[in-house]
Order: sequence, then C-alpha cells, then structure tokens
Amino acid sequence: MDWLGYTSFFSYCVGSLTAGICAVWIARFGQPRRSDRFSAVIALVLTAIWCAASACVDPYHPVTKIAEIGVNLAWIFTLLQHFRIDGRDESVHMVRPVAVALAFSEILQVIFVSLDYHIAAVSGMAPISSETSALLRMLTAVGALVLVHNLYVGASPQSRQALRWNAAAMAGFWIFTLNLHNLAWLSGSFPPELMAVRGIAVAFVALLLVAGYSRKAVGLTFSPSRTATFRFLSLVAIGFYLGVMLLLASWLNLLEGNGRNLSKLGLLVAAGAVALIWLPSEKLRGWVKVTALKHLFKYRYDYRSEWIRFTHTIGRATPGERPLQERAVKALAEITESPSGVLLLSNEDGCLQNGGHWRWGDLDIPPKPISPELARIFEQTGLILDLDESREGIQHHGELPYLPRWMLDDLKIWAVVPLLHFERLVGAVVLSRPLVDRKLDWEDFDLLGVVGQQLASYLSEQAGQEALSEANRFDEFNRRMAFVMHDIKNLSSQMSLLLRNAEKHADKPEFRKDMLVTLRNSADKLNTMLARLGRYGTGGQEKIRAFDITGHAGALVERYSNLHSVSLLRSEAVQVSGRPESFEQALAHIIQNAIDASDPECAVTLEIFSDGLFGVVQVADSGEGMSPSFVRNGLFTPFVSSKEGGFGIGAYEAREMIRSMGGRLDVESREGLGTRFTISLPLISAHTLLSATTMKRKEAA
Repeated sequence: MDWLGYTSFFSYCVGSLTAGICAVWIARFGQPRRSDRFSAVIALVLTAIWCAASACVDPYHPVTKIAEIGVNLAWIFTLLQHFRIDGRDESVHMVRPVAVALAFSEILQVIFVSLDYHIAAVSGMAPISSETSALLRMLTAVGALVLVHNLYVGASPQSRQALRWNAAAMAGFWIFTLNLHNLAWLSGSFPPELMAVRGIAVAFVALLLVAGYSRKAVGLTFSPSRTATFRFLSLVAIGFYLGVMLLLASWLNLLEGNGRNLSKLGLLVAAGAVALIWLPSEKLRGWVKVTALKHLFKYRYDYRSEWIRFTHTIGRATPGERPLQERAVKALAEITESPSGVLLLSNEDGCLQNGGHWRWGDLDIPPKPISPELARIFEQTGLILDLDESREGIQHHGELPYLPRWMLDDLKIWAVVPLLHFERLVGAVVLSRPLVDRKLDWEDFDLLGVVGQQLASYLSEQAGQEALSEANRFDEFNRRMAFVMHDIKNLSSQMSLLLRNAEKHADKPEFRKDMLVTLRNSADKLNTMLARLGRYGTGGQEKIRAFDITGHAGALVERYSNLHSVSLLRSEAVQVSGRPESFEQALAHIIQNAIDASDPECAVTLEIFSDGLFGVVQVADSGEGMSPSFVRNGLFTPFVSSKEGGFGIGAYEAREMIRSMGGRLDVESREGLGTRFTISLPLISAHTLLSATTMKRKEAA
C-alpha cells in the first residue's frame, strides 16, 4: 500500500468515527424540538457505515457504491425535512417533487453500479457508464444545492440563525460531491487525491451539523478576525499568482527548440520582477485590505483590535519612547492607515500652533495655522474636517470662509480631527491621505471623534501634570531663594556693622582707606543684588512708563558686539509703554541665547519697527534651531535647558517680564535653519487708548 492508500484508509476511518460520534451526540444532546433531528441522525449513521466500508473494502467496490447511494438519499431526505423547521409546510409540498426527482436520479445509480460489476469488460461500455453516472450525480448535487439555497434564503430571520450551520454542512457535502464527479466526468476517472481525503471532508460536515443542533446554535457564529482574513487572502493571491505562472509555463511547453528555452527564461525574469515590484507594495496591500473590509465585514474597523493598538501606542511611556505628542498623532493616524500626521496644540492665548508631528517634518506650517473663527467652529461643533469635501465646496457649519490656504492647496492633507476635552479645544490632528485613497464615511467620523476626545484627555492630563511639577519646582526654588536672601541680608548687615566699626577704630590711615573701599564696594554689590532680587516680588517692580526701545536695544547691540557679530538691520524710533530695565534684561537673555546657538562666524540680527499697535523687536539667528516639541514643552519651561550647565530659566524669565508689561514673546524655529524671537510691546498711544477704555468700563460697572 502506497502513501495515498494509507491516507485514504486514515481519512475514511476519521470520517466514520466522527460521523458515528456526531450521530450519537445529536441523538442524546441535540435540540429535542427539532423535527429534522431524527433524519440527520439517520444520515450520519449511514455516512459512518459508508466510510467504514470504504476504509475496510474499497471506495470503488460495488458494496461501497450502494452504501453511497443510501447516504445520498438520506441527505436528500434530511434536506427536505429542514423545510419544516419554521412551519413552512406549504414549502415542503412545493419542493417535494424536486426532492423526489433528485432521489429518483440517485436510485438510477444502482443501474450503473450493476453495469460496472457485470459488463465492465464489454468494450466501450465502461467509459459510457462512468460518464453517465458522473453526469447524473452532478445533476443531483446541483439540484440539492439549489434546495439548500432556497431553504436558507426563504427562511425567516429567526430561523436563519438556527439553519445556518445545517445549511453550511449540507452545502459543503454537495459542493464536494459536485466537484468530485465533475472532475471525474472531465478526466474519465476519479481524482485519487480527492478520493483519499473524502473522509476528512465528511468529518468536517458532521462537525458543522453538530454545531447546528447544539442548544446554543443561535448564538454560535463564525467571525474570523481581520488579520486571519487578510493572511488568507494573501495566500489565495500568492496561490493564484503561482497558478498563472504554472499555466503559462505549461503553454510554453508547446513550443519547440531554442524559442521554448528563451520564452521560459523571459517568463522567469518577468515573474520575478512582478513579484519583487507588486507583492511587497504597501499600496497593493492597502488595496486588498480596503477591498476585504468593504465586502467581507459588516463594519470597517475591528474595534477591539483598534482600541488595544491605540492603548498600547499611547501607554508606552518608557524613557526611550517618543513624546506623547508624537505618539498621539501616530495612534490616530494608524486607525485610518494615514502614513503621517501633524499635531496642532493650543497655547496660553488659546491659539493653535505646531505641537509635533509623526513622519511629516517637511510640512510647511505657518506660525498661526488656524484662524480663531475656525477654532471656534471646531470647539462648538466637534467638526471633523474632510478636506476633499471642502475642496469641492461642501460645508457643514459655515467653515469654508475660514479654511487656511495651506490646507486646501496641499492635496496630501486629508482630514483634520479636533481634540476636545470638556467642550474645550485642546488641539487638532492633521492627517495625511492614505496610500489607498478613499472617502471618509460615518464609521470614520464616529471612531475618530471618540479617539480625539480620548487623546484630548491624555494631553490635558499631561499638561496638568507638567503644571503641577512646575509649581512644585517653583515652590522649592522660592524656599531656597528665601534662605539665600536671608543669608545675604545678614551678611550685608554684618559688613555694614564692620564698616562702621572700622571707621571708628582703625589706627592706620592706609589700612583704613583700603578697608573702607573694599567694604563699601562689597556692601554696594550686595545691596544691588538684594534690590534686584526684591524686584521679583510685586512690591518692588518699577512703574510702567513710556520709553524708546531703540536706545536700549542699541546699547545692548553695542555691548554684545565685542563678543559676537551682532548687527542692527532695521531701526525705527518707537515709543512703547513698559519698564525699561525689565525690557533690557529680557532682550539681553534673548540675544545671549541667540549667540550661544550660533556659530562664531554667523551673525545675530535685530530689527526694530512698529506694526501700528505694538513696537516690535525681532532677534534672528541661523543656528541649530529647535524642534516644535521643544519649543512647546521645553523652551519656556523653568529648569529645562538645552545648553550644558544651563539653569533653564532665562527664556521663561524673559517671557514673563514681557507679559508683565502687557506685551508678548513669540518664537519661530526650524531645525537646521535657525530661530527668530519676536518681542511685542504696546505703543504708548495704544496703551493710553486701552487704559482709557478700561477706565470707562470700570466707571460704567
């Protein structure tokens, strides 16, 4: 016995045991109210006997073939009984003639079995008998499949839940029978491989029938995961590709001589090229995935898998991981298969600015990417912006007039998802177009809206934690500074006392003169330090007054020119309202940072002008630049510095000084290009007008 014989014996043994066990299980534990249960048990018992005969005798023996006829008649009768499951007695009367015709066709097989046994040696009769038998068996299988289709389609929705497993079992049985006899009719003999695994197919059919008669059959569903489906489709595609290549190779065998060899070589090269170009393509895999989601699943997304992946991406807060801003964009972009994205976050003034990106560092984002009106629409409506609709002139909440040109002009920008936390706009994520272009639908909008709210809560929680940590650091800093000020004050008092004693008791005129000079200088320095430290409180600040920023900025340019190349490109006489010393100190911090970030041969430039409401000072350098993440999360954060040994409070102190004068400090930076700081202080005329308006409001109140 060869390996095919061993496989056939094992297959039919498995089929016989499985069918017998399933028949006993259905008889004892199957649903007792099913009127078709008894017929199914009889069909499985006869199937078990037939498989046992095939294993012990021979699948082609006349006794085995007679047993197969009995099995098919039992399955036809079982199929007829299934039409009674939901009270469709009238349907049974309608399909009964068809079932009788199928049974008669099957009974005719007895004649062909007899012919094969008695007159097989007669010349020309055996092929005709086998082909006619196969043709009748094919007609029987086709008729049975039509009845299975009518059984399931015509059933009520409640009955379908109970019939689906039984219908699948009977459809599988007759499909295998149809294919087997179809190949036998085409080739003139039964395929030995299919005959060898026929018992395994019967075992699967029996197991499906058990699922149909289970008391939990209504709740049993076959729901393959998306991953398993995509891998199965990939295997099908690879199998189809190999089949086409084998078919072409077989056709090339019809050629002769060198042409055949050259054609085979060309086919091999072409097949390899196609495999290397198309099979690893992300766009091709994306197309297969989108097509499968569209036609094989009720919903586009596997919500469980998407939420697990989202949580895993957001929750990886290890020291070596990317910052939360980048992980937030990545988590949202992976849902829609977007290859990249950008995060816009709300700053202290409520305006959105670049807060980080994922794989989209080359996107040109202006300093003010979204207008306040569009941000207000996002906040009030939670609108998820479909840029393709906007480009077609479709709007939902009057947002078209406020859409920025940089979004509309760049066709790679696909959607904008607002991040709302307690009806407050925390930020927005700009998504790029997927590799396989498609339209956003209701399921995308629902899922992106929920995920956007979750991301907003994570970002708000991080901002709250950072603010709490900053407050704790400031508290510790204030306590230490209080101790330092106390010690300095005591030292100043002691030195002042020493100075008075020295003035009274010093004997030598020279010593007295040197001691007086030394002590007086030390006391002056300490008192100056105390006065400067005292200005950090509210009571010691100098009063706001009018001053010319050009003079103070020019003095700083002259001072730093000895250390580095600092030039004043544009200068206008601008009178602003503020504190001159605070302005000069803040500008000194910014110029010093620009010098530290620039190479020795690269100049730092200043421009001073008026924009009508504010006096503006711009400080630009061409140094290393800063990332959007550092500009937002590190530049103005106390005690966080990018310089080795830096204290990390200079930029923060400069911004707070400018703000205390009613101005603002803005920064624009690009990695590898440089940085530009912009100081804006209100003009004296604008300050006077604003003060008068404020006074009138107070009087009216």
